[in-house]
Amino acid sequence: MDALWDEQLEFLRGLVRIPSVLFAEADAQRLMARTMRQMGLETDVFEADPGELCHLPGYSPVEWGYRGRPQVVGRLRSPIGTGRRLVLNGHVDVVSPEPVRLWSRDPWGAEVVAGRMYGRGVLDMKAGVSASVFAVRALARAGVVLAGDILLESVIEEECTGNGTLACLARGYVGDGALVAEPSSEGCQAGELGVLWLRAVVTGAPGHVLEASAHVNAIEKCYELIGALRRLEAQWNADRHPAYRDVEHPIHFNPGVIRGGDWPSTVPAECEVTVRLAFYPGMSPEAAKAAVLDHLRAWFATDPWLAEHPPEITWYGHHDEGYLAPPDDPAIAAVQAAHRQVTGRDAPITLGTAVTDARFWPLYHGLPATCYGPSGGAMHGIDEWVDLASLRTVTKTVALAALNWCGHG
Repeated sequence: MDALWDEQLEFLRGLVRIPSVLFAEADAQRLMARTMRQMGLETDVFEADPGELCHLPGYSPVEWGYRGRPQVVGRLRSPIGTGRRLVLNGHVDVVSPEPVRLWSRDPWGAEVVAGRMYGRGVLDMKAGVSASVFAVRALARAGVVLAGDILLESVIEEECTGNGTLACLARGYVGDGALVAEPSSEGCQAGELGVLWLRAVVTGAPGHVLEASAHVNAIEKCYELIGALRRLEAQWNADRHPAYRDVEHPIHFNPGVIRGGDWPSTVPAECEVTVRLAFYPGMSPEAAKAAVLDHLRAWFATDPWLAEHPPEITWYGHHDEGYLAPPDDPAIAAVQAAHRQVTGRDAPITLGTAVTDARFWPLYHGLPATCYGPSGGAMHGIDEWVDLASLRTVTKTVALAALNWCGHG
């Protein structure tokens, strides 16, 4: 077992050292395909086609393409075929580590210190990917004959759409349930929020700074727009969904990107902001968009400039619906039973305040799914890390959950 653990650490190091920032995932996917073939899995490497996906529930609209950005699926086919099929799903795309100068370690170094591995994407979610890979490898090395298939999915673009997982489902890789090894501190996720991306372009009235009071500063107006969104965020946190009544501040509106102006001595003519918005399960993305637009339009009407020059609002990327799992969700039950066998402890039930690809199974296929992954810290932040002892526990739990889910001969 220790030899297999050493192999897993080396695999994870190699995966983290590939800087698979969003839209540049090809090298990581080549590693995943090579690994699956070496494991003897039936391996399918394919690119998503937005034209085939755009009519499907759960699709998120994109302004880019998928050429050279494949999904990789490996099937461990059961010779028996009488058991349930399980999807082990994970994403290899990661967010930017910038500004790298703030890191105390190389974000692509996969350095191990005091039981932690550091690096961009090591927690979100390359460690979880390694747990799925080596859970399957451990079962194969133990000579276990499963009664049901395992589908090992390595996808792109979880960080901005989820269209990678959607493409796998559209290709027929559905299974009878799914386990997504997103970081959860060894808890089982029983639901999550919906997420949207909004882009607002605010137009001002430019001019020389010596007459600034006679002009309209687009950057300052953009600040006001952010303030208006903050008021809606506060309202939605106050009007809490019952499932989230014990979750502190579940709704987050995050202005993540802002660009404006072109000269310090010119009152800026334009400012653009992109905002990540969350909303509760039970509300569709279209209903959430309508509520946000109604709120903003009411605010525009109170401002003489914006009433005449309303910002241009577009929606792209994440159009994700939230979900809540039923109390008797069999995927959660399977993971909890395995976690208890491995650790002697119950795995806590959690609710996500972000979004994951687990949503696709319950929402659009009526199938159970959960997130269960290792603990760590600094996701999307500086010096991201994963706890290696936790990763080892998660890998064992995923293997045992897969065995119990699929059954064996």
